[in-house]
Amino acid sequence: MQAARNLLLIVITLTSLSAKAQKAFTEGSLLYTIAIITDNTTSKNAMDGATNTVLIKGTQSRTNMVSALGTESTINDSRTGSSFILKEYSGQKLMITLTKANQEEKNQSYGEITFENTNQTKVVAGYNCKQAIGKTKSGTVFTVYYTPDLIPANKDYNIIFKNLPGLPLEYEVNTGKMKFTYTLTKITFDPVPSSKFDAPKSGYRVMTYDENKKMKKGE
Repeated sequence: MQAARNLLLIVITLTSLSAKAQKAFTEGSLLYTIAIITDNTTSKNAMDGATNTVLIKGTQSRTNMVSALGTESTINDSRTGSSFILKEYSGQKLMITLTKANQEEKNQSYGEITFENTNQTKVVAGYNCKQAIGKTKSGTVFTVYYTPDLIPANKDYNIIFKNLPGLPLEYEVNTGKMKFTYTLTKITFDPVPSSKFDAPKSGYRVMTYDENKKMKKGE
C-alpha cells in the first residue's frame, strides 16, 4: 500500500513539473531571419537577409515579411474569421480582403499536416528544441525544430503548425527548387498594441481575394 502511495506521489510530482515547464504563448513577438538554400549552398538574391516578424495578441495575429523586394503583411483574427493582406512592392500599396471561405481555400493544402518526432534535438534562441518531420496530404515533407516549453494559445496564427505540439523556432519552407530556412533570433513577451491589427483607412488600393486572383490570371 505504501509503495502504491509513493508511486502516485512520484507521478503527481512529475506531472506538476512538466506543467510548470510549459508556458502558454498568448502575447508577444517572434523575429525570424530567412536564409535561402539552393543545392546545399546559400544563395544570394533579393530575399537574402529577409526577416519574418510574427505578432500575437490573443486571437489576433500579424505576420510581416520584409525583404529587398518590399513588405507583405497578413493580419488575422481567428475569433471573427476576418483577414486581410497588405502588400507594398515597387511603390504600390495593395490591401486584399479575405472571407473565412477565402482563407480555407488559400490554406487548403496545409490543413492536414501531420508531424512525427525524430531523435534529433537542437538549441535555438536559448530554447531546447525537438526535431519533427512535417508531412502534407500531398506528400511534401519538411523539417521543423520546436520547443514544447512554449505552447501557442492561438493555434490559428499559422495554419502550417496547427498540429505541432509546441512553438516552431526553426523550420523549412520549400518552393520549387529553393528551400527557405526560418530561424528565430528574438522572442519577446511584451504587450502588442491593438493598433497593429487595424486595417489602414487610406493609402491602399483595396480589392477582394477573388479580384486579386483574377488580376494574377490577367482576366
